[in-house]
Amino acid sequence: MIPERFPPTPPGPGPVAPFAVPAVHGARLDSGLEVRTARRPGVPLVTALLVMDAGEATVGGPQAGLAVLSGKALHGGTVRRSAVELACALEDMGTHLATSTGWDSTVVSLTCAADRFPRALRLLSEVVLTPGYPGEEVERTREQQLGGIRQRRMYPAQLATAAAARFFFAEGTTYGRPMAGTEGTVAGLERAHVADYAASRYRPQGAALVVAGDVATEEVTDLATDCFGGWRGRAAPVEATAGARFGERRIVIVHRPGAVQSELRIGHASVPRRTPDFFPLIVLNAVLGGAFTSRLNLNLREDKGFTYGVSSRFLLRRAGGMFRIATAVATEVTAAAVREVLAETEALVAGGPTPAELRGGRDYLAGIFPLRMETTAQVASGIARVFVHGLPADYLAQYRERVRAVGVDDVVRAARRRIHPDALTVVVAGDADRVAPELESFGPVEVHHDF
Repeated sequence: MIPERFPPTPPGPGPVAPFAVPAVHGARLDSGLEVRTARRPGVPLVTALLVMDAGEATVGGPQAGLAVLSGKALHGGTVRRSAVELACALEDMGTHLATSTGWDSTVVSLTCAADRFPRALRLLSEVVLTPGYPGEEVERTREQQLGGIRQRRMYPAQLATAAAARFFFAEGTTYGRPMAGTEGTVAGLERAHVADYAASRYRPQGAALVVAGDVATEEVTDLATDCFGGWRGRAAPVEATAGARFGERRIVIVHRPGAVQSELRIGHASVPRRTPDFFPLIVLNAVLGGAFTSRLNLNLREDKGFTYGVSSRFLLRRAGGMFRIATAVATEVTAAAVREVLAETEALVAGGPTPAELRGGRDYLAGIFPLRMETTAQVASGIARVFVHGLPADYLAQYRERVRAVGVDDVVRAARRRIHPDALTVVVAGDADRVAPELESFGPVEVHHDF
């Protein structure tokens, strides 16, 4: 007789392991630059992020993509160094510079060995405070950005995501346009636009230097004063707009003749990141579509076999955000998949999670949190998000306790306030000739042949 290798039922989850977030120490330079330091001894690495109030939301529609272009073009060199010289200096220190522009901020970052941090921080300050923006480098970066915009139309997933933003948000609102701009807006951007934008938005007041790693707080403050002490000015406040496009359920099809698959994006405009419902919403999302064992994944993937995976998210920004469900299914099951997504969403909003689902969602979020704070870069990014959204200073330290304090009633109230099944917009990038007739039962259908 072969002995049984596994127990008849899998073991239950164990207790959530303890985890301590590194303490964050704050300082403020005379220039207004915030300095936030989290010391992590043991691994001789340091990550520095310079977070500036220069997100794409600060740009008007006619120049959409300018903030993204200005951030990318920083790699083109400084007043002192060409692009090649800058790259060589970074390589000599065993690091590389990364720039990332989102809706709410532009972040310039690097990670290096702790003993090279002073030199690396001086170079980072040189890049941001004295960008060269050579004309040929700006032109090259602009062409790369235009190439990415053109490629977006070739990939159904990117096409559906862009269409979701356009049709979830009201026409003319900030978040309703592509973050990297359009061919028309980016093609009109020149070096002068980039230089003027950096001069007006890359300012210390409203910015923060975040440092995480094996470095003392006092050393960081002294270095920040040395590197950024002469920096002056404040970027003018700009408020993004994020209203909903529709008040009832609508079906929008981006026609792709002959497509064998449909990319689905289902959702609507939602609340800002600082909503008091944040913790109930992320637990709700874990139950609906934010984890492998979520209702949507167990239904569409495990039970029906419609997709390899389906997910839901609350994408929340300073001025607003979106609730979005995303998946890809075969063309012939498009309507059936939409029906299941709508039914699961309606059921969760109406009845809330079961106690077991609530525990599972909370444990999942609390359990993965330490995995998102393992490296110096992850710790620095977490601190940067706290700064950008004006969250409480103890947000990271209290995150898991706040998650575990969410109850069923909290989730039900948040779901009914923040998810509106009757106003969900269903965006389909697929073959309209094949999918439109069956989708008409869910609401008014509009087809776009050129997007």
